[in-house]
Amino acid sequence: MMTTSHGTDLLVGPDEMPTTTVHPMAWSIRRELWENRSIYLAPLGVVAVFLCGFVMSTITLPRRTRALLKLDAAHQRAAVVQPYDSVAIVLILTALIVAVFYCLDALHGERRDRSILFWKSLPVSDRITVLSKATIPLLILPAFIFVIVVVAQLTMLLWSSFVLLVNGLSPATTWAHFNVVIQSLVLLYGLIALSLWHAPIFAWLLLISVWARRAALLWAVLPPLAIAGVEKIAFGSTHFASLLKDRVAGFASSAFAFNGKDVTIDSLTQLSPGKFLSAPSLWIGLCFAAIFLAAAVRLRRNREPI
Repeated sequence: MMTTSHGTDLLVGPDEMPTTTVHPMAWSIRRELWENRSIYLAPLGVVAVFLCGFVMSTITLPRRTRALLKLDAAHQRAAVVQPYDSVAIVLILTALIVAVFYCLDALHGERRDRSILFWKSLPVSDRITVLSKATIPLLILPAFIFVIVVVAQLTMLLWSSFVLLVNGLSPATTWAHFNVVIQSLVLLYGLIALSLWHAPIFAWLLLISVWARRAALLWAVLPPLAIAGVEKIAFGSTHFASLLKDRVAGFASSAFAFNGKDVTIDSLTQLSPGKFLSAPSLWIGLCFAAIFLAAAVRLRRNREPI
C-alpha cells in the first residue's frame, strides 16, 4: 500500500512493485570508476600520444616498405609487427603502473579523506568493498586494455594500408604478417595469464593500503627488499629475490612456448595454458592473494580515519 501527498491510499499489486534491484558489487565497482578516472584516462592518454606518433611516422612508410620487400620473410615480419607489439607493451605497462598506485591508495585514501565514515554507513560489507577494489586491477583494467589495444592496432593497420594504397603500394605484406584475429587472441590470453600471475602483488598492495597509516608505497616495497637483503647477507643466497623477480615478470615462460631465444608470438600453438595452469607457483600465488585479501577485509572492519 502507498499513500499519496493528499492522503489517499493506493493499493499496489505484486506485479506492479518496483523490480529494480541494487547490486552492491556492481555499484561498488562503478564507484571506483567514478572516483578514479586515471583507471581509463591514463591508458587513453597514452594510446592517443602513441597513435599521433604512429601517424607522423607513416610519412616515411612507403620508403620503408620498398626497402622491406628486399628482406627475407622473418625480417619482414619483425619490422611489420614491431609498432603493433609496441603499442600493446606500452599500454600493458601503463595499466600495471596505474594498478599499483590505485591499489596503494584504494583503501588508504578513504581513511585519509575520512570518507570511510560515509561508506561504512552504507549497507555494503567490508568484503564487497575490498573485492570490488581488487576487481579493478584483476579484471576491469585488463579488459579495458584489451579493447583499446585491439582498437589501436586496427586503427594503425587501416591507416598504414591507406597510406600505402595512396602511394601506389600494396598493403598485402602488412596484412600477411599481422593477423588481427590471432594477435587479439594472444593478447587476451596473455592479459588473463598476467592478471592471475600478478594477483598476489595486487592483493599485497591492497593489504598495505588498509594497514599503513602513511607512506603506503614504502611499506609495500621495503619489507620484501629487507627480507631479500637479510637473506643475501646472512646466507649468501638470493632465493627470495629470485622469487620476487619471477612473480613480477616470470609468467611468460609458463604461459607461452617460445622458439629458442625468439620471444615473438606468431601462432596460437605457442600458447601453453595447460603448462601455465599446472604451474605450482601460480596456485601458491593465488593462495597468498586470497590470504592477503581476507586479511584486508578483516583489517578494514576496525579501521578509522587517519
